[in-house]
Amino acid sequence: MQKTSFWKAGHTPTLLASFFYFDLSFMVWVILGPLAVQISNDIGLTPSQKGLMVATPLLAGALLRIVMGVLVDHLKPKKAGLIGQLIVIAGLLWAWLGQLDSYADMLMLGAILGVAGAAFAVALPLASRWYPPEHQGTALGIAGAGNSGTAIAALFAPSMALAFGWQSVFGWCLIPLGVALAVYLVFAKDAPSAPPPKALIEYLHILKDKDAWWFMFFYSVTFGGFSGLASSLTIYFNSQYGMSPVTAGYFTAACVFAGSLVRPLGGRIADRIGGIRTLSMMYVLAASFLFIASVGLTHAEAAVIVFVLAMLALGVGNGAVFQLVPQRFRKEIGVMTGLVGMAGGIGGFYLASSLGYSRQLTGSYQLGLTVFASLAVIALLGLSFVKSRWRTTWGSAAMTSAKI
Repeated sequence: MQKTSFWKAGHTPTLLASFFYFDLSFMVWVILGPLAVQISNDIGLTPSQKGLMVATPLLAGALLRIVMGVLVDHLKPKKAGLIGQLIVIAGLLWAWLGQLDSYADMLMLGAILGVAGAAFAVALPLASRWYPPEHQGTALGIAGAGNSGTAIAALFAPSMALAFGWQSVFGWCLIPLGVALAVYLVFAKDAPSAPPPKALIEYLHILKDKDAWWFMFFYSVTFGGFSGLASSLTIYFNSQYGMSPVTAGYFTAACVFAGSLVRPLGGRIADRIGGIRTLSMMYVLAASFLFIASVGLTHAEAAVIVFVLAMLALGVGNGAVFQLVPQRFRKEIGVMTGLVGMAGGIGGFYLASSLGYSRQLTGSYQLGLTVFASLAVIALLGLSFVKSRWRTTWGSAAMTSAKI
């Protein structure tokens, strides 16, 4: 009954086109992570440089999500997404045909790939605006499952780099991106009920609302943990356990698939039992598994299991956050998606770069993982602080039909 009503409630072709566009955008957003070991061997990078290289697209994507959020509200989601896709394709052409032989070149490429990470601020509003409040968690969970593109990168990029050279991988990426662009142009449609665009100064007004900052912090932990690990685990498994880049990529893909595929489940669970309850449970689990991972497990197989469980918790948490955001900021969903997505990217940048610095300064990843696990505990405490107010104001039964 619930499933049937959901598929009749919105526009399925747009939802699936949003997912596909998001999926392949995320594939290229984190592509430097799975290639980092081979790139580092060729141009000679320190652990901290490797960490910053894979973190740069995360930071660039975070900042560009604000820009894309503004474009979404002023140009509508479909046109904004088209602009972003064309920029990414042009950047990959340069990366494929150009001369990438220095650390500075890789940082510049990382900044360009950040545009792909900004797809988040397009795909979610494009899907969200078609669906009523009671289906927001499920709709945004499906669109947001495009996170699985990070697993595609981890699964195929290292072996393709071994076969063709790591720079050729950027050229191969153009093929699926071209298909995604065609699907997007044909099937994605802007919702007829989109809110009118606002003056740029009005976007700053949202930051005066303390709930905006809470959502940004909560997502910086859930999505920051997911994206930071997705970009770093290939390096982690290679340096911690001596795995080949290809094997490390397979292990990373297992972890990332877990976190990405459960995002729709997170939205679905949040629709049924409430986003606050779902998110609270996920912070407990994520913090626990990250603390376990920080001790430096002896066997790689045990580490994979722990990281899979941590990514499952973070993935469900991602879906839960975006079950709540449209309830609180329905009319500002475009800019809020950009703001919250920006915070998630910054969280990923922090985790990925801190793991590299932790390895270089202390010889292990323990400090970086411990600090991030502590952030999950702080997020849990913050959620406990605001939940009563949320449930009695904008999340009350009188204000929304969705469970908060």
